[in-house]
Amino acid sequence: MKCKVEQSKLSGTLSCPPNKSYTHRAIFLASLVNGKSLVKNVLRSRDTNATIEICRQLGAEITEAGSNLKVKGISKFEKEDLTLDASNSGTTIRIASAISALRDAKTILTGDESLIKRPMKPLLDALESLGAKCKSNDGRPPLEITGSIKGGEVSIPGNVSSQFISALFIAAPLTENGITINISSELVSKPYLDATISTMKKFDVKVEVITPYKKYHIAPQEYKHTTITIPSDFSSVALLLSAAALVGEKLTVKVSIGELAQGDEAIIDILGKMGADVSLNNNAIKVKYPERLAGGRFDLSNTPDLLPPLAILGLKCETPLELYNVKHARFKETDRIAILVRELKKLGLEITEKEDGMIINPPTTLRGAELNSEDDHRLFMAFCIAGMYVGGCTVSDPESVDVSYPSFVADMNRVGAKIATI
Repeated sequence: MKCKVEQSKLSGTLSCPPNKSYTHRAIFLASLVNGKSLVKNVLRSRDTNATIEICRQLGAEITEAGSNLKVKGISKFEKEDLTLDASNSGTTIRIASAISALRDAKTILTGDESLIKRPMKPLLDALESLGAKCKSNDGRPPLEITGSIKGGEVSIPGNVSSQFISALFIAAPLTENGITINISSELVSKPYLDATISTMKKFDVKVEVITPYKKYHIAPQEYKHTTITIPSDFSSVALLLSAAALVGEKLTVKVSIGELAQGDEAIIDILGKMGADVSLNNNAIKVKYPERLAGGRFDLSNTPDLLPPLAILGLKCETPLELYNVKHARFKETDRIAILVRELKKLGLEITEKEDGMIINPPTTLRGAELNSEDDHRLFMAFCIAGMYVGGCTVSDPESVDVSYPSFVADMNRVGAKIATI
């Protein structure tokens, strides 16, 4: 399936969907409580549905109440072999792998065609050093994990994905001895580890910081029942703000920020540095439509999901735009660096691909093209927004948006986009 995208001007108000990362974490943690919790303003998407189903298989009771979830946690893991399907969700399979290592039973974890290509070896090596038995397809799913780990001290690299460390953090309080975690290389996506710690704190579990982003200790503890509200997803907000900067005449993005921080809030500061006039007032973000944007150099080590929305802004930049220190974007649902470079060149952009990012030079002539998102939700949305600016484009795999923003196309069309499924 494909979408045809024509030049568009956006005007009106959009409400951003809830945060995917916090939804995952809150559901997993609520499922590990020996009691009942309420998770409010939940994102319902393919990824988070995979987390819900896996938590149910592990023994949690989860019921829907409007946009909220009532979760009765697991009082005791059953000693039965399980097969868990994480669909397309890297966060789901990584956290579920660490939790599976707590079980005195065999767990098989798998996913879709994209997920079984994603790296898992650093986490599997860490779990094995703690006493689990792990099998994999050369460090990738399907996985077979047999517990149960008792805790101890472990080293794990941080340069591929912070999700590996987050997974260990979440499992650590439920081990007999606790876990001391040494991060053996520079940690990427630091705000996502901070998000894990913040969510654990909501469930009354303390993380001892020995050396920030290098060494932590988590003692044996119990997760306590709570009520937690999920904020808006700034990874999705970033895409909407990029749309506002490219084709938004009078576009307002409504958000719920709350007290749980997100690294991708950096998009507001970055847009300001690129010359866009961005204002946040009463949970509403407005971008004053700029005729042109400035380029610049932006380090995306901590915010890899900003790569697609920033790359498409190169269409409107009058000076070079460099996005760097984001090699870990190659290990997402797709190799996002390679695909962005390949597809944006079709539109007429002159781009130099780097191992850790790209340099985008100001365009001279833009043209419509057939864009292949490779079934990657964030690339599909970014390419649709690029198509609204250039016109005459088709974008593949619209069904991919059910991973994070199921109503994306409908929302865009409601405020003036010209996106049609063909």
